[in-house]
Amino acid sequence: MARVYLDWNATAPLRDEARAAMVAALESAGNPSSVHAEGRAARRLIENARGEVAALVAAEPRNVVFTSGGTEANMLALSPSTGAGPGAAACGRLLVSAIEHPSVLAGGRFPAAAVERVPATPSGVVDLAALARRLTALAGEGTRPLVSVMLAGNETGTLQPVSQAARLTHEAGGLLHVDAVQAAGRIPCEISALGADLLTLSGHKIGAPKGVGALVKRDEALALDPLVKGGGQERGARAGTENVAAIAGFGAAAAAARANLEQERADLERLRRTLEAGLKSISPDVIIFGAEAERLPNTTLFTVPGMKAETAVIAFDLDGVAVSSGAACSSGKVTPSHVLAAMGVSPPLARGAVRVSLGPATTESDVERFLDAWRKLFQTLANKRDIAA
Repeated sequence: MARVYLDWNATAPLRDEARAAMVAALESAGNPSSVHAEGRAARRLIENARGEVAALVAAEPRNVVFTSGGTEANMLALSPSTGAGPGAAACGRLLVSAIEHPSVLAGGRFPAAAVERVPATPSGVVDLAALARRLTALAGEGTRPLVSVMLAGNETGTLQPVSQAARLTHEAGGLLHVDAVQAAGRIPCEISALGADLLTLSGHKIGAPKGVGALVKRDEALALDPLVKGGGQERGARAGTENVAAIAGFGAAAAAARANLEQERADLERLRRTLEAGLKSISPDVIIFGAEAERLPNTTLFTVPGMKAETAVIAFDLDGVAVSSGAACSSGKVTPSHVLAAMGVSPPLARGAVRVSLGPATTESDVERFLDAWRKLFQTLANKRDIAA
């Protein structure tokens, strides 16, 4: 029996459109920095892709900087020198929400002492009141802040109040960076509507190959401090010969995601409702994290009391269903999710969190397969609880 893949937030399978674009690009022999015909052909592939990635977030193509992925894009954005220049001071403090991706929590190129975490609410949403207080204090000190708030959480799928955060940040004279890796291609994600100054994207989350991403600027004049220095590629923002095939695949995936956004979004919301209704029917004591907040249409993070995530993920895997743990696993040791900790979830519950994330290829039968596997697993858990009682 074919396996069921329900871990799209970790990575999406390669879209057919991206695969075709990559194969075609691999036939291009030229270096995109060369001026001869072969070089110009390779350059056209990159610029066509730049236009498609820009269109996905309603940006200007010239404001898209290609990177090796979301983590590098975050590192490029998170620098004290971002936005600095004639008449603009450097950013003296980095404020990040406590639920950010580890690459943002690490602070980029800011010194550790200049990085502060803004708390989240129990529903998994950044605490805007706390952000406002800190921004007011920094403005009073004359310190220019750089704020980083994700658009959608990769674990709970909760959507963040980015436009409100943008207003608060700009009133304090700061800049807003938004990690939109999980949101782009799943919900509308227009950089100007969000009020973001910088936006991070990752190709493999939308069906492009792994190893390509982008940092998008809202304003062409916004200065970036290159992370990779050398040649003049990417308008001086990122040196090194471009990965033409991966970028071409990124562009094709972005075009497909944009064309099918509303239909895929509606289909995913319907499937998620079916999945969560099934979870509640099978296990009435199920906890769905962030359910009271607006979420991505494809993401469910859940647990039941007494469940261990690593055991559940293995059980699903043996039943032919790929899901993931809400905890970070390293060297065989499981540590509770920092996102759930920021939400105030107790460690025993956090250690049992399992994430199910759907994608455009997910079907009703896939959801039924998952629920059948959960029914068996939950019965085993219930039997163990009865014995322990």
